[in-house]
Amino acid sequence: MPNKKVSPVILLLRKQLKRLEAFLFLLKSVLSNRQFLYLSCVLVGISSALAVIVLKTFAHSVFRFANYIDGILHLPYSNSILPIIGILLTAFVIKKFLDGSIEKGTSQIMIAVANKSGIMPKKQMYAQIITSSLTVGMGGSAGLESPITITGAAFGSNYAQKYRLNYKDRTLLLACGVAAGIAAAFNAPIAGVLFAIEVILADMSVTAFIPIMISAATGALVSTVVLKEDILLSFRSQLTFDYHNIPYYIVLGILAGLVSVYHARNFRKVEHFFSKFKSATYKKALFGASILAVLIFFFPTLFGEGYESIKVLSSANPGVLLENTILDGHKSNQWILLGFIGLTLMIKSIATGLTLGSGGNGGNFAPALFVGSYLGFFVAKFFQLTGIDKDLPISNFSVVGMAGVLSGLFHSPLTAIFLIAEITGGYGLMVPLLIVSSISFIISKNMEGHSMDIKNLANTGTVFTSDKDKNILSSIDLSKLIQTDFVSITSSSKLDDVVKSLSETKQSVFPVVNEQDSFVGVIHFDSIRPIIFNAFQVKYTLLSDIIERPAATVNYDEIMETVMEKFESSNASQLFVLKDNKCLGYVTKVAILDAYREKLKLFRIE
Repeated sequence: MPNKKVSPVILLLRKQLKRLEAFLFLLKSVLSNRQFLYLSCVLVGISSALAVIVLKTFAHSVFRFANYIDGILHLPYSNSILPIIGILLTAFVIKKFLDGSIEKGTSQIMIAVANKSGIMPKKQMYAQIITSSLTVGMGGSAGLESPITITGAAFGSNYAQKYRLNYKDRTLLLACGVAAGIAAAFNAPIAGVLFAIEVILADMSVTAFIPIMISAATGALVSTVVLKEDILLSFRSQLTFDYHNIPYYIVLGILAGLVSVYHARNFRKVEHFFSKFKSATYKKALFGASILAVLIFFFPTLFGEGYESIKVLSSANPGVLLENTILDGHKSNQWILLGFIGLTLMIKSIATGLTLGSGGNGGNFAPALFVGSYLGFFVAKFFQLTGIDKDLPISNFSVVGMAGVLSGLFHSPLTAIFLIAEITGGYGLMVPLLIVSSISFIISKNMEGHSMDIKNLANTGTVFTSDKDKNILSSIDLSKLIQTDFVSITSSSKLDDVVKSLSETKQSVFPVVNEQDSFVGVIHFDSIRPIIFNAFQVKYTLLSDIIERPAATVNYDEIMETVMEKFESSNASQLFVLKDNKCLGYVTKVAILDAYREKLKLFRIE
């Protein structure tokens, strides 16, 4: 078959890319390791920022197109059709071009750090951009920040692999990509740095800050130069703090913590429901997207990221949110507006669960800001309308509420505080940000031990990025530590056979298996010592009389943390490993501790 003709433009791009790669390899040979790392941070930051620009521009363009249609038709259902198309297209792309699956959520970055030596698949450099553009850009009720961070992390990881950087630098560049993505998405470099450190890399030295700061600054700079300010979430009005409002901020902090837990649990329930649809990809997508379309019909602000409606809440005329809804005629009624806001923030978790559970791609970062803003507005407006305090600054509460829910959902109070401080253009609300974020975090952390992004992983013991010891244990592959040089005893054998095995091997513990090769128990040399030196007892003692049940055994797919707990509880030096009740071999505590020490050297990021 003749080769397909390749576009001259693509050929030119490939040629230029190879030249760039050759130039970078040359620089790597000339520069010191640290100098090349700093250069790499800039390049990863630029790449992440470009991904943000593509995603944000597409999403904003579709939003404006949808508003344009609404402006002509004055009907809410026009917005409801686009998410159905977007989610179906996303499902099609994933099934046809991405091997039928795509990793969602920042938990995938944590898995790469904890379990995969900072290595991320190449497809994550483009898969997240394509699928989240289709989903969120066309109205799916989710955020772009999670796909942005995964894309940035993939850029950093694959760049490091390309230029043969070690584990420490690879993991550091992965974090640089994450920081640059967040910084570019919000023009908030400090928040980008803190998110990378607080959420992705819980254990690192001070020297690792510099590369991450360089990447975050680069990402924010590129985003500022290229993107228009109306595309980004920003508030440029001067926001000031009145200490008389502290009691109301405390109430907001408590509610933010409770709403964070509600949102996380409700989202997981919806997503779990759709996990039952194993093979019906398009049916699942159509079913979930159709329900989402109905919700958007009644609550149009659920369309897309929702950043435009967040800005409206902080404006002088929030009643605009009721335009082109079934409540259009009541937009001047403040109580109806308050009820609409309250219902919207409560069903946002359902809308996001439908979007992601049915096959769309996105994240919960933007929904957290959306819910927080609506909650802040609701609290302040409620106190105003009831006459408890008619002078509460609603815009302040809307802004601070975002930090509260973000802190509660992701267990990242520092990121939440400085993100809101940066997008508001100052630190006038630092005190209420500290109050609300810390209270929300305490309540959420007490009710949910793990943030929503790693809850499912934590339940299975897959990854614990906030605990270095568990991180290292989870990265140890049990299958590589199994020793298979052992002799087993069949249950039909005689004690003479055991004595013979003892004389021919150095084993002190023998696994016993039946005729089907299934594990029955063990024989301990120490237990039978009095018997084997007595010929009469050897002759007349049955094997079944000396078989013992082991204090513990290990399943082949068991997590390493549980394995170590079994070693501690049984006080054993070795444990047999079983798979389908067949003995594969044994693992020793010494071997695990040796592997732990080797991993510990790698996990120290300097």
